[in-house]
Amino acid sequence: MAEDKKATKRYRFDPAGPVTGLFFLALAGLFLAEGLTDEPVLSATVLAPVVLIGLGLVGTVRVLTRARRRHLR
Repeated sequence: MAEDKKATKRYRFDPAGPVTGLFFLALAGLFLAEGLTDEPVLSATVLAPVVLIGLGLVGTVRVLTRARRRHLR
């Protein structure tokens, strides 16, 4: 019975990976758009706080969902 329970144990969805991936894809898109155009897409005074706030949010999501990634035996 205990073996059946281990075999059917399902892991909950961990949103930290997709949130982190989307943040870095959006950031890469901003830098790509900046490189392909002649004028700046966002000024440095806007881009720096956006990057720092985004990194803070990604870190917060990763800390809050850390228990979902833990596989205790």
